[in-house]
Amino acid sequence: MHDKLHTNPVSNQPSKKTFIFSNEWHAKVVDLLVGILMIAIYFWITVGLVELMLSLYHAYIDGWAHGAEQMIKDVVVILASLELIRVLQSYLTIGRVKVTFIIDVALVVLIGELISFWYSDFDLTAILLSVFVITVLVVLRIVTSKYSPDGHEPHSRPE
Repeated sequence: MHDKLHTNPVSNQPSKKTFIFSNEWHAKVVDLLVGILMIAIYFWITVGLVELMLSLYHAYIDGWAHGAEQMIKDVVVILASLELIRVLQSYLTIGRVKVTFIIDVALVVLIGELISFWYSDFDLTAILLSVFVITVLVVLRIVTSKYSPDGHEPHSRPE
């Protein structure tokens, strides 16, 4: 099947039609799906926050240390979810996923895993591997931030 050029009714610019749908229609569908995904993640975070608050009661009964351990793990998962929303927001805003944001999500998850080693019987090999991967990701984060095609990395949260 060959590509056909069609005129975009909004901007009178030709839009390329590939396969069955135009790129413009495809972009709208992807935006809708990403929006639905973000809403699902917001609900997930809300449920996580409610569960975190309800676990305060169990921390009192089961002992503070056990409750604190679970709270730390839950907070790291919530932070990773927030970073994931940041990735999706960047996709909606600039039309692509920034590698630095993906690395941020991976760092939050891996640091959370490293923290969970504190509360369990740990394998030295697993810890060393985690530290190595986190170090490599930090180096990649610095390099991608420094050599970003945008020229600079925003230091504030997206509004």
